[in-house]
Amino acid sequence: MGGGTRVSQPIVAARDVRQSFGATPVLHGVSFAVHPGEVIAILGPNGAGKTTLIDVLLGLTRPAAGTLQVFGTTPRAAVRSGHVGAILQTGGLLPDITVEDTVRMIAATHPNPRPIAEVLDDTRLTPIAKRRISRCSGGEKQRVKFALALLADPQLIIFDEPTTGMDPAARSAFWQDIDARAQQGTTIIFTTHYLEEAEQYARRILFLNAGRIIADGPTKQVLRAAGGNVVEFELHDPAELDGWGLNPQRTGENTYKVRAVDSDAVARQLLTRTSASNVTITPTSLNDVFRALAEDKG
Repeated sequence: MGGGTRVSQPIVAARDVRQSFGATPVLHGVSFAVHPGEVIAILGPNGAGKTTLIDVLLGLTRPAAGTLQVFGTTPRAAVRSGHVGAILQTGGLLPDITVEDTVRMIAATHPNPRPIAEVLDDTRLTPIAKRRISRCSGGEKQRVKFALALLADPQLIIFDEPTTGMDPAARSAFWQDIDARAQQGTTIIFTTHYLEEAEQYARRILFLNAGRIIADGPTKQVLRAAGGNVVEFELHDPAELDGWGLNPQRTGENTYKVRAVDSDAVARQLLTRTSASNVTITPTSLNDVFRALAEDKG
């Protein structure tokens, strides 16, 4: 799948990127481009190569083969220049200093950092600026890392599973901050295990399987290729569905299920135009999407 025609120059250009750990290949000829303002989710099962790809994009490791440019230079140089910020799974915060002092300390390492008060305000950290890191929740610590990533006012921010371990409320608040930054035109690349995060916030999905890209395109297009959510229902006369083109699968004596991209519309039609009862919608899981895409490529 393609991401459509674009006139802007890519800020990330990867061509046939390969990486191995010892004799074990991890990335197999990965090629893609990222344009200004995109919000991209990198998805895939454990071991697909997502974190390795993030490490390569940030210059933490060099590709074994292929070419990769970020803002027209090497990934490491792009990070040093402040064009790129990141929130990674690894890398801790000093527990005994305050939120504000943490931001101030990292700001001192940048040649032209944004005002500390402004960064704290943008990430909703001002009310807890005097709190020690050790007393911050997991979501608050991630917001501190987000603040550190914003100090250089980067044009591209890369997140590696930023909401892992957060409760739903913290995840929602964190994504409000990310979405606000994206609305300002910042390019966002993130990995996640939560399909709903990709569906709600990403405009493009890049799906990895065993180190290869198996799908790359607009979010709705990629999810449509995976078949959508599952609608289950009870219906005594299946003839009521004739002409709908649903192709329901029988699961019991009078029970059926169907996979649909617009599951809400299907459920609504079942309830208003047929005698169906016990209509339920089961959201597609990340594993369901992966399995459908992998089978399609197989």
